[in-house]
Amino acid sequence: MTSQPTLTTEPGDGSADPSQPRSGLQAGLKNRHLTMIAIGGVIGAGLFVGSSSGIATAGPGILLSYALVGTLVVLVMRMLGEMSAANPTSGSFSAHADRALGPWAGFSIGWLYWFFWVVVLAVEATAGAKILEGWIPAVPQWGWALIVMVVLTATNLASVGSYGEFEFWFAGIKVVAIAAFIVVGGLAVFGLLPGVDSDRAGLGNLTEHGGFLPNGPGAVLTGVLLVVFSFMGSEIPTLAAGESEDPQRAVTKATNSIIWRIAVFYLGSIFVVVTLLPWDAQSIVDEGSYVAALDSLGIPNAGEIMNFIVLTSVLSCLNSGLYTASRMAFSLGERGDAPKAFARTTRRGVPQTAILSSVVFGFVAVFFNYKFPDTVFLFLLNSSGAVALLVWLVICFSQLRLRRIIQAETPEKLVVRMWLYPYLTWAAVAVIVFVLGYMLTDTEHDGRSTVLLTLLVAAVVLVVAFVKQRITARRAVAGKG
Repeated sequence: MTSQPTLTTEPGDGSADPSQPRSGLQAGLKNRHLTMIAIGGVIGAGLFVGSSSGIATAGPGILLSYALVGTLVVLVMRMLGEMSAANPTSGSFSAHADRALGPWAGFSIGWLYWFFWVVVLAVEATAGAKILEGWIPAVPQWGWALIVMVVLTATNLASVGSYGEFEFWFAGIKVVAIAAFIVVGGLAVFGLLPGVDSDRAGLGNLTEHGGFLPNGPGAVLTGVLLVVFSFMGSEIPTLAAGESEDPQRAVTKATNSIIWRIAVFYLGSIFVVVTLLPWDAQSIVDEGSYVAALDSLGIPNAGEIMNFIVLTSVLSCLNSGLYTASRMAFSLGERGDAPKAFARTTRRGVPQTAILSSVVFGFVAVFFNYKFPDTVFLFLLNSSGAVALLVWLVICFSQLRLRRIIQAETPEKLVVRMWLYPYLTWAAVAVIVFVLGYMLTDTEHDGRSTVLLTLLVAAVVLVVAFVKQRITARRAVAGKG
């Protein structure tokens, strides 16, 4: 194995400081890893599993829901790209918030984000275990969940290159599968695929079953609530870029490509689904949108094919979730917002304690999912559900502040710039606040409980952050005295 260069993590103010300890993370991610992480990061298991409820709610108008959320994600990623290209760091938006808004912001959003991903570990491990148990029932579901978690933990503990290699292939399978789905489905929609019933597949499905908005314009907003969380993970390339060979180039490339990635993989595939089948087809509800679409093409074993693709997405999400949670914990440790042990790395540049701590909490969440699914785990799930929106909101406010700081101190680092600053940033803030407010009116899909519980957890974390900040200030004063 060739030796890997050790990265230097810049301190919270964004300027190099020789007195700061050097980060033990290593540049073990190759450009091809970062490229596939960026492409695959926007294709989560939620796209395959959760889209059927959105289609049933909004009809073909779900395309507008995906377009609205996709536009918001593009804007947020542009802001994050601007900050991360100027200062690549494993803490990404948490480190930027620390510098722009204060230590309380970096502490709070960092821990909330970590909490989100350790809960996701439990969700994805359980989802993957269900599929594997269906194939090999001799191993119980909890056994499969344990096996999956252990294997991916070992992968992350080996080296960052191991994570990158696994994610390269996981993401590659997802990308090839969804690209093939779009091509084959598109040919069927336009009558170019032999053996497909043209009366069932066609552009007419967009308007002939109650219209494009069969449940009214309000259903588009409800659709937004159902699909917004499937976009979480698009920010992972900015965290991973800190361990790449050329962080600035990696961030710039990932940021610039987000538009076509969302347009192709989200809007493209959903367009194929709602044109292959009427939106109110019972098979979409019974089988899932993508399985139903494949079945309509007469593809044999469509369900098993989609289960394999979903399993790949689940493993990819687990792999990236463990990586992301550990790197956020590592960054928090470096900044003194978590135990210092979290910031220690092995000789291979792996934050072993941060990884194992994240896995332990992931296992605890898995246990709650099996033992108390309707009480404790439901609380964990709902209380982390709106974290994505809070993360995006913090990114917006951080960018508003950091743009002025970077322009004043190091304008040459603004290699990625937010469009129409500050107007589009404020527009994104308004949309996020509106979505959070609209969720408070949603009782049918647990939107209200999700927002309220997430805000409750966020309030607790904020109190801890301010108490910690006050104790730190008192110690500093006592030290001077």
